[in-house]
Formats: sequence, C-alpha cells, structure tokens
Amino acid sequence: MPFIDTAFTALQNRLGTEIGVSDWQTVDQKMIDEFGTVTLDRQFIHNDPARAAAESPFGGTIAHGFLILSLASRFAFDSFPNQDGQVMGMNYGFDKVRFLTPVPSGARVRGRFVAKDIIRKSDSQLLQTSAMTVEIEGGAKPALVADWLTLAIFA
Repeated sequence: MPFIDTAFTALQNRLGTEIGVSDWQTVDQKMIDEFGTVTLDRQFIHNDPARAAAESPFGGTIAHGFLILSLASRFAFDSFPNQDGQVMGMNYGFDKVRFLTPVPSGARVRGRFVAKDIIRKSDSQLLQTSAMTVEIEGGAKPALVADWLTLAIFA
C-alpha cells in the first residue's frame, strides 16, 4: 500500500482526537519587538513597556496576535507525527481565527491540536484540518483558536 494511503487511513482514524501538544514557548519583549520591526507594527501596546503600563488596560506590553498565530509552525514541529513517505508539509491557510486573550510579554504559550478533517487532494497530497488552540500558561482562556489547514505532500 502506498504511504499516502496508509497516512490517509491513519488520519481518518484519528479524527476528533488530539494530535499533540507542543512544548511551551516564551514570548519575551525581544521577540515582540523584532516581530514589530519586521511587520512594521510598532504600536505602543506592543513595543513601549512604560507607556503600555500607564495607558493600556493590559498593565504592560502584549504580543501581536499575528505573532502568536505565526508560532503555529513552531508548535507543529513539536506536535505533528512524521508520516512515512511524506516529503514536506505546507501551510494551506486558516479558518475561523479568533484572538481571545492578549498574551503579555514574558508569558509562555503552547499549541494544542485536534484532528478535524482529512481530504485526499491528489495521488500525492493530503489536506488536513486541525483545530488549534494556543494556551497561555496559567491562563483560564486560550490566546487564540483557529482551524489550520496543512498540505502533506508524499513522494
């Protein structure tokens, strides 16, 4: 049986179950500042700790929502199992992205993934949808939730 068939069956059998949970990642002020520089988003709530403490409802700086979303790739490396015969995985997009809780500078976050859907796109491609939750260590509510679509390409 080709590797893609084995992977498709295995993923179908895991629908509705947890794929994995990543390691914790610290989101420090340096990371926030660098993200702001690269994306040209230098809003004070992200990059001016003194002003954010004085003028924002957050008590200090917070990470950009898109910074937290962009950590999905890092979280996936920790969480997604390797599929025999898979030569690469590609970001295909996101659905239903919701930013629920600000992430303060210095907080730790991690990704939790649940298998939601699997579609065979071709003889060499599987499109997987995973429900992704980004948790904040010690937080009551997640930072964000989204459905993440990834394309697995097989030899």
